[in-house]
Amino acid sequence: MELSSVAIEGLNLCGDSSRVGDRSFRNLVPITLDILVKKQDEDALKRDEDISSVDSATLKQVYAGLVTMILEAIKMDCDSSSLSSVLEDCKWGTDRIEYFTKQFLDYKPNLEALLARTGSSFPHVVDVDWRLDYYIKNNQMEKVNKPTYLITLKTEEAGKAKGEDVQFSCTMEQLQDLVGKLKDACKSVEKASNN
Repeated sequence: MELSSVAIEGLNLCGDSSRVGDRSFRNLVPITLDILVKKQDEDALKRDEDISSVDSATLKQVYAGLVTMILEAIKMDCDSSSLSSVLEDCKWGTDRIEYFTKQFLDYKPNLEALLARTGSSFPHVVDVDWRLDYYIKNNQMEKVNKPTYLITLKTEEAGKAKGEDVQFSCTMEQLQDLVGKLKDACKSVEKASNN
């Protein structure tokens, strides 16, 4: 697992019992995990008496280091031994490593499920509605006399009940250009999937 120098520095501070006392540490770990699974908000760090005794600059760095390591460990599907070796490198004591590892493994399924739902993807086009309008004139010109296509693309997006409609208008030439580009895109996708 590769962590940034800032995250490692935060984890080093977290392992230092003179900076983060044992009671503060034992409250900080579950609250951080609760924040990540959205059971609590970040104000919970301020409300906890033991955690509020930690210097605020130190707390920010420790919290950032913990969050970074937890998310990276979930992403890399780390087991307890690889997690322990990272924490040993950050000079954590055995008690803190065991406590953190136990808490992490308890929350791991929830965090994996949360990260699986997190992502970005473009909406998928599932249907098209269109109609042909014929403009005789508009506000700027006396006579226009040209057909215009009004297109509505129906979309769906993972995790959402109803997709948004994408609406636009175009001329016959623009529509032919769009159809040609869509055909080219389909061929490229088919070629890529066959390789």
